[in-house]
Amino acid sequence: MVNDTVHGATLRQVFNPYLPTNVYIPDGEPHVFGDRLYIFGSHDQEDGSTYCMLPYEAWSAPVDDLTDWRCDGEIYRAEQDPTCAEHDRYLYAPDVVQGNDGRYYLYYAMAGGDRFTGPIHVAVCDEPAGRYEYYGEVHNPDGTTFERDITFDPGVINDDGVIRLYYGWSLGVDPGTLPPDVDVSMMLSTKRLRQLEMQMFGKTADQLDASPYDIMGANTVRLADDMLTVASDPKRIVPGMLAAASTGFENHAFFEASSIRKIDDIYYFIYSSQANHELCYATSRYPDHGFVYRGVIVSNGDVGYQGRTSADRLACTGNNHGSIIEVNGQWYVFYHRQTHKSLYSRQGCAEPISIAEDGSIAQVEMSSCGLNGGPLCAVGEYPATICCNLTNGHMPHLTDNPVAEPMPHVGNDDTARFIGEICDGTVIAYKWFKFDGPTTLTLRLRGSASGALTVYAEPPDSGAFVVADGDVVDDNPKLLGKLSVEPSNNWTHSRLYFELAGIWTLTFHYSGNGLLDIAGLAF
Repeated sequence: MVNDTVHGATLRQVFNPYLPTNVYIPDGEPHVFGDRLYIFGSHDQEDGSTYCMLPYEAWSAPVDDLTDWRCDGEIYRAEQDPTCAEHDRYLYAPDVVQGNDGRYYLYYAMAGGDRFTGPIHVAVCDEPAGRYEYYGEVHNPDGTTFERDITFDPGVINDDGVIRLYYGWSLGVDPGTLPPDVDVSMMLSTKRLRQLEMQMFGKTADQLDASPYDIMGANTVRLADDMLTVASDPKRIVPGMLAAASTGFENHAFFEASSIRKIDDIYYFIYSSQANHELCYATSRYPDHGFVYRGVIVSNGDVGYQGRTSADRLACTGNNHGSIIEVNGQWYVFYHRQTHKSLYSRQGCAEPISIAEDGSIAQVEMSSCGLNGGPLCAVGEYPATICCNLTNGHMPHLTDNPVAEPMPHVGNDDTARFIGEICDGTVIAYKWFKFDGPTTLTLRLRGSASGALTVYAEPPDSGAFVVADGDVVDDNPKLLGKLSVEPSNNWTHSRLYFELAGIWTLTFHYSGNGLLDIAGLAF
């Protein structure tokens, strides 16, 4: 959030990431309880060495002012779970639901090391963002642990008094990275698949044989009023990658990140697909069957948006997790992005979406303004790290091994958080800023770079931005000027003057030798 005084009035804005730039809350599940919007997610460490290293921390904002985010504090620690063991000591993506008794129930699974075995656990609190206490694990009617299929990434809904739990996991491969003649369903032999499932998920041969289908996919069960006891047999609702042939989910099969919403009389199942970087959705008139693939809502590399391919991703991509929520009549999708050249320091972002009369959701592009309700004003100071596109033309899809070689990325050190290792050919974009005439742009720079930053104003993509106040811009990019870049170990300031009016994407193209860091921009 940025506050500036403009013509004597305080300008309040919010941008992506919507939480402070030193906060890393991925896997965000948004929920409105009372008059506040809450985000429940896992909690990464800045420049962390693995996923979800920190305790759960809740953030919230009043529904009538999404610029006013506050930290509600630590709500739960792994050590509170009596089953916490050294190999599964990290709290992975949670969800929260209000029970029929009015209390709030936190569902989670723990993991760590090289596997996750479940089960799904529950903590309880009298308020949404209070201090949760351990409540128990999801179990069968006979009291034994519920461990059908892969009990991971829980999503929960109170469906008019009926509590439904959604969960699962599967393999993932971005089909855009494979040769066209490769059949992903034939990638693993049955024997190798069984070995993998036994190793990663602690399954026995008897447990695998007891399942009516392969254990990888999205499932749902109904819970009893105690919020712990499974009251129905699991049902497979979306297939995993190896079972997606001829289902309508080909190339967008379930990977992880189960989330469920009910809009009018339609159930929306939001999930991370096999491509890993995209949040997809499927819909049904029933909570436990009949789901049909509908499309992609957002990709954290804008892959698929207006036909963009994986090879042309506009940022490094990696796992994605989130959901949709309506706030004051506007729907949003919450998701996360990767920083620090790894999967271990992820930050929450959000974009407005539209749900059409037929229930469909068109894919939206990543932006810098997110929850702002309009473009950011070209007034005041902004962190450079709110860029929504950051690419050198060949950005990777990240794996569990952080990138070692130089690559443009969001990072930090003791002096600042910044875009680091900007190399020749790097393009950085901010969508969108509103300009109002003469402007002086100041950048805070450092590094070994010697070259130039060429600055452009580009019009918003057709149909991508609705200008509420009638502002229009030209259809052609405008060259605003060039900033000379010279080597410096210390942060220096470089300024560019131009005149511009309307709503534009602000884009920087670096050409030259060496590596450049940018910490901030000011108007």
